[in-house]
Amino acid sequence: MSEKNMGRLAQDMKRELIAIIGHLKDPRLEGGLLTVTRLDVTPDLDVAKVYVSVMGRPDGPAPAIAALNRATGHVRTEISRSMHIRKAPRFVFVEDDGAAYAAHINEVLRGLQHNENQAGAQDAEGDAQ
Repeated sequence: MSEKNMGRLAQDMKRELIAIIGHLKDPRLEGGLLTVTRLDVTPDLDVAKVYVSVMGRPDGPAPAIAALNRATGHVRTEISRSMHIRKAPRFVFVEDDGAAYAAHINEVLRGLQHNENQAGAQDAEGDAQ
């Protein structure tokens, strides 16, 4: 299968996967924000690695990732049915901490900006005296 077709298949599969995850009734998936950020499919359609970002949960992303990995059989069956493909890949859900890292970087930048503002105010105060 060409690289262009693999990219389109991965996009379609990601769209279907988001819909299927939205219908799962596992309590470990309730609350917080669960986002499928990326889907990588091997060329032979054997394995699909799904990167999931989980934010806003007090117990962290581990329970949600575990719940998704427990539901892989159901997800695989639903993907096969909805996309009309004979061989659906085996899904492996992993945590994507990119969004959490971006939030951390924003906090650091905000802190630096705050420190610069304080230093500028002190310099202005010193010049006025």
